Amino acid sequence: MALYGSHYGRAYRGVSLALIGMAVLAGCAGPVGIGPLPGSTVYRSSERVLHRFQPGETPAMLAAKYLGDAGLAWMIEDANPKAAFTPQQLVVVPLTIANRAGIGENGYQSVPILCYHRFAKTCDSSLCMPADIFERQLRYLKTNGYRVIGADALLDFLQYRRAIPKKAVMITMDDGYRSTFDVAYPLLKKYGFTATLFIYTDYVGVSRQAITWDQLRELKREGFTIGSHSIAHSDLSKPKNGEDRHAYMIRLQREIIHSKQIIDKALNQDTIAFAYPFGRRNPAVVSLSRQAGYQMGMTVDRGSNPFFADPFTVRRDQILKRDMGLFSARLKTFTKF
Repeated sequence: MALYGSHYGRAYRGVSLALIGMAVLAGCAGPVGIGPLPGSTVYRSSERVLHRFQPGETPAMLAAKYLGDAGLAWMIEDANPKAAFTPQQLVVVPLTIANRAGIGENGYQSVPILCYHRFAKTCDSSLCMPADIFERQLRYLKTNGYRVIGADALLDFLQYRRAIPKKAVMITMDDGYRSTFDVAYPLLKKYGFTATLFIYTDYVGVSRQAITWDQLRELKREGFTIGSHSIAHSDLSKPKNGEDRHAYMIRLQREIIHSKQIIDKALNQDTIAFAYPFGRRNPAVVSLSRQAGYQMGMTVDRGSNPFFADPFTVRRDQILKRDMGLFSARLKTFTKF
């Protein structure tokens, strides 16, 4: 896969050769202006650091040291082969990323977004995911090097503000079922993942099957993102039977704008993402979503999202089947030209 990481892959192979060449030149013509560097830092420029990996170190530790954020460990992991993270091996630490769009020599990066609804030990509906199958899917993501991102990172990617991991995927959960907290949350935590929840506010706390505001606050503290799924989860793409144009527009304003106000106040946040109920929308719905202050609108149109995707028609794949082959087929993180 030729992605922005390939640039640093070539750098990893090339920097060692460059250092050897510099040493030769130093022997023939005196110092070349680098001088000894402290500790395990072998080489440093404005673009990268070459670090000799020490026992007990992790990519997260290097990210904290050189990038100021342990959460950026993926930059280091994407830039190096796995074998680099053994004692005394040279590790490239990229200090800048020029390719925010993830464009490679033969294609471009795209972000798959998985959409779930509810979870249980056993299920009798396609909208319900059995806990053991969900854990198998999370284990597959972890084992195969996928990294789960949130709505903020996706928005930055779509707005060409920053790069994201080359095998980035987003996990979303619609409606606000209690099983998101009771079943999915512990499994996500086990594998070091978070998710983005889209709730419709009339459902929060109404029964034992519904998530509560306190549970949403806990999830938010743990790094989860909470978005809006309207107030009553009605079809916004057309008027109801007997609903005139004026009443329809009033309903749209309430479902789209007021739901954001409710969530903003309850969770002390600026809600940036709206998931259209049933994935259905029309130009008026999209326009009101923008006016309300959302920065992204989520559909359930299948497919992945490149950097040039419309932020208000973001694609998501509903995970309704339990076959791992079908699941892995949804994880398209690179599109060839």
